[in-house]
Amino acid sequence: MNSIPKLLQTSKLSDGRIPFHPLVMQFACRFINKTYEEFMCDYRVLVESNLRCLEAFDHDAVSVISDPFRETSAFGAHITFDGNASPKAEHIISVQEDVDRLIIPDVYDCERTLDRIKGVELFRKELGQLFPIIGWIEGPLAESCDLMGVSEVLMQMMLEPDMVHQLMNKCLEMAKQFALAQIKAGATIVGVGDAICSQIPPETYEEFLMPLHRDLFSYIHQQGALVKLHICGNITHLLPYIAKTGADIVDLDWMVSFVEARQILGPDVWLCGNTDPVSVIQNGSDDLLIKDIENIKLLEKDNKWIFSGGCEITPFTSAEKMKLIRKVTYSKLI
Repeated sequence: MNSIPKLLQTSKLSDGRIPFHPLVMQFACRFINKTYEEFMCDYRVLVESNLRCLEAFDHDAVSVISDPFRETSAFGAHITFDGNASPKAEHIISVQEDVDRLIIPDVYDCERTLDRIKGVELFRKELGQLFPIIGWIEGPLAESCDLMGVSEVLMQMMLEPDMVHQLMNKCLEMAKQFALAQIKAGATIVGVGDAICSQIPPETYEEFLMPLHRDLFSYIHQQGALVKLHICGNITHLLPYIAKTGADIVDLDWMVSFVEARQILGPDVWLCGNTDPVSVIQNGSDDLLIKDIENIKLLEKDNKWIFSGGCEITPFTSAEKMKLIRKVTYSKLI
């Protein structure tokens, strides 16, 4: 199996194999007949389901991504689980006094953050020292929204910017602590999910997020790991600023142009994506999926590319489609 850290030192694999790292959560637990709730709440289920997918589809990294509320729970918010439904989080921040009282917790003392750390440890035990394991943390804006609510945070960016800066800085410190714990447990890459960034204008990203992303990514690098930035949605307007953050791998959703992303991010950043997970991977014909992969091969044959869906592989995607992706991405580059 191929090592993504090694891939970051070369333009392509000598045998033409394109790295394949699907984002699997509900797909993975359904693959072993477990509920999404079990996947989120028990690291052993998360690891087993990912390892079963790895065995079946031969992808090139595993991840402990599961849901956005690990840190939220550690901060003290109540999380509601309901079988295969997405979890819901209590909002515990509404005014400045709430931000002032917010204490950065010890990730080893909180059930849900410790569960993820144990997941990394078990992956490392099962896969040995070389296989890429991706830890996962929430970015400062995403975590602020988890604690306060999306609309509330976006509104307060205009009305009470100092409060939002303070909240995001506390989320930044939490992210650093959680990233470090996962790196110590064996993660070689840290995924940073900051999906809501796609919904803000460039000047807001530049003011509120870019300095924090640069700080966070630099810290992760200092601890010896790589950074994979995941922002769902269309981030075309943010690419010039993301280029300045130091991310090693940038996930691209299906509506972002590979050509434009490569031009703006430069030749050294690995692009991960960006096939539509619903219309192409789940519902599209085999020919459509093959054509999509081959088109990106033509564009990226001299650069760095990891195949993935633009976002999470849907739970109803067939195993045959996943096997087809591996077959096509394993073929020689055109």
